[in-house]
Amino acid sequence: MTSRNQQLFERAQRHIPGGVNSPVRAFRSVGGTPCFFQKGAGSKVQDADGRWYVDYVGSWGPLILGHAHPDVIAAVQAAVVDGLTFGAPTEREVEIADLLCELVPSLDMVRLVSSGTEATMSAIRLARGYTGRDVLIKFEGCYHGHSDSLLVKAGSGALTFGNPSSGGVPADLAQHTMVLAYNNPQELADAFAKHGDKIAAVIVEPVVGNMNLIAPTPAFLKAMRELCTKHGTVLIFDEVMTGFRVGLKSAQGLFGITPDLSTFGKVVGGGMPLGAFGGKREIMEQIAPLGPVYQAGTLSGNPIATAAGLATLKLIQAPGFYEALTAKTTALCDGLVAAAKKHGVAFAAQNVGGMFGLYFAEKCPGTYDEVMACDKEAFNRFFHAMLDAGHYFAPSAFEAGFVSAAHSDADIAATIAAAEAYFASLK
Repeated sequence: MTSRNQQLFERAQRHIPGGVNSPVRAFRSVGGTPCFFQKGAGSKVQDADGRWYVDYVGSWGPLILGHAHPDVIAAVQAAVVDGLTFGAPTEREVEIADLLCELVPSLDMVRLVSSGTEATMSAIRLARGYTGRDVLIKFEGCYHGHSDSLLVKAGSGALTFGNPSSGGVPADLAQHTMVLAYNNPQELADAFAKHGDKIAAVIVEPVVGNMNLIAPTPAFLKAMRELCTKHGTVLIFDEVMTGFRVGLKSAQGLFGITPDLSTFGKVVGGGMPLGAFGGKREIMEQIAPLGPVYQAGTLSGNPIATAAGLATLKLIQAPGFYEALTAKTTALCDGLVAAAKKHGVAFAAQNVGGMFGLYFAEKCPGTYDEVMACDKEAFNRFFHAMLDAGHYFAPSAFEAGFVSAAHSDADIAATIAAAEAYFASLK
């Protein structure tokens, strides 16, 4: 009998490219039929066949409180009855801007947008407009959304400019982007020595979540800040994933590094489409209508999205919230590693706050090359075994996972037990 998930996927492929509206959802990396979800409650999601899973994707990070938190749902319901959108200022836009600037000390001003991609694209345009320079530095394996400037792969050697990594991106545009190795401060220093007066911005995921989870070295972040300051370059922290996920002051607060601009998404919208970028006043005042850098959006600061975001941002300020979230995530990682070790499986895991990475390798990777050396096929088999057991991880060996405040100790224990059963079956 064909499952409802299979029926929906076959139907979806008729009118939606690949049957999905974002590529990783297609399960192309792990194989099989994607789950079509119809309901979420706390730490769990239900698919179209009525089966429940403990969810470690959380809509790719926004659902730090879990699915359908009653306070967030109530805030959205209250906002909806007053109208869906106005294309004009609302009080909640002011409230969330004030709160973001209060929680993240590097933010003097913010501009609300509708997605993380829009936030990073706008921050880069702003940095170029502010500096009058064209060159952008990004790091291999970091993902900053699907705008043209950022869909660039590494060049043929160190300190060379990049090439398009997607069809439709002009080579001339890609040549303004330099792609360097993450966690390599010397390569960054060499790039500035050669091109420092041309570099408008450096953009980085302060904790990488898009080639699995990679933690930064203190030397890497320190060198980045010092080099940008020395050369008049704008340092952009892409906190779309890490913002309010790894700590109340985000990754920049956790590591004690102050960027010039920051981008946010995911948690700030509480599950609704909302993003933001912000930073130093003198840079932000270059945005229209105050300055010459144009940025606009009909749905920017949407009243429903800001309602969800405000409700979420208020709840995560509860005393002990992040300590408890980090402890749960650490328990998951430690338990999975112990289960694998017990059965002689090469496996590693680590977390930063409520983000985690799982690797079929002897140790946690610190670079793009080390991530690529992990056993992808071993992960794919693990993914399907855990899915069959009712535990939903990201359907790719190159994506971070997420724990929410709604995950219980029993959820974590059940996931570890299922993993141990799988590891034992490999003997």
